[in-house]
Amino acid sequence: MSLARKAFISAAVVVLTVFGAMALWKIRVVIALLFLALIIAAAMRPGVERLARHRVPRSAGVLLHYFGLVAVLGLLLWIMVPRAISQVQQAIGNVPTTHAAIAKEARHTSGIKHDLLVGLDRRLRNLPSGTALIHPAISIGKTAMEALVGIFFTFAVAAYWIFERERAMDLVLAGIKRQHRKRVRDTWILIDEKLGAFVRGQLLMITFVSTVLSLAFWGIGLRFWLLLGVFAGLVEMVPVIGPLAAGVLSVGVAATQSWEQAILTAVSVYGLRLMQDYVINPRVLGHAVGLSPLIVLVTVSIVGILFGGPYVILSVPIAAVFATLIDVFVRDVDPAKEDVPAVIFPAKEREAS
Repeated sequence: MSLARKAFISAAVVVLTVFGAMALWKIRVVIALLFLALIIAAAMRPGVERLARHRVPRSAGVLLHYFGLVAVLGLLLWIMVPRAISQVQQAIGNVPTTHAAIAKEARHTSGIKHDLLVGLDRRLRNLPSGTALIHPAISIGKTAMEALVGIFFTFAVAAYWIFERERAMDLVLAGIKRQHRKRVRDTWILIDEKLGAFVRGQLLMITFVSTVLSLAFWGIGLRFWLLLGVFAGLVEMVPVIGPLAAGVLSVGVAATQSWEQAILTAVSVYGLRLMQDYVINPRVLGHAVGLSPLIVLVTVSIVGILFGGPYVILSVPIAAVFATLIDVFVRDVDPAKEDVPAVIFPAKEREAS
């Protein structure tokens, strides 16, 4: 009877574990959005707390951060969109769009360009029309609505987490033995500070890379310099793969102009990468998450294979969380003595707590 009971309990645990894993897999998008919200809250928290010390309510501080973000995005769009549109029109200006134009162009070309034009003409002839386009349009509209809901959900959760983190922390610590509470609390705050520093550092790097490369590309006369510079900045969010893809694309575009242009572009991209690795990252960011390039590369690969491309931007924060937990609970590092780089805001929360 005892053996049968143990077998039943073991089987129940296995079944519940499998069903739990399947449930988590089904809601992985929600989990990813929650994690992203926690990261955003960690990035805002020092600014909100600094405003609170100057008698600005935390709710008003959160709104000020959001209004500031919207204002900066609006200013950037106002400055860049007209020129970006002009460069996009320039990029597609010589591309034939009608069947007759494509067929004419294909007759006078050969090689890869000929194959591309023939394939484009074939796809244009097979495009659906009339009511057949309704379902794709509905699907696109649904996807756009889901994206808007996801954005609102993420920023709403981030705002609430600013106010609710201490309460959640007290609730978790209540279930932990008293002698371990300080260590768990310090670890939690250390992870929060690292994630916040990482996000603020990423925003700085996106702005810096976009500005420097756009100016460099403009200075050497590279076509589509603004589009390529902004693209290089945005893909900084994707570790390892993003900067590599931006460099390859920029050099490839430059190669269509001349080999001298390609060399100058490669020097610009590589020079900026050297400046990031040896000057900006150590002095400004201070390696905010404390991860080696090998760990970042492996984590990016694992996250991309398991969850897909969109989740890659969360790979470094995920690795930072696990690395911090290993440092504290395996290597016995004291989280209260770990330094976090002051990226825009100094990390003094543990000292004050």
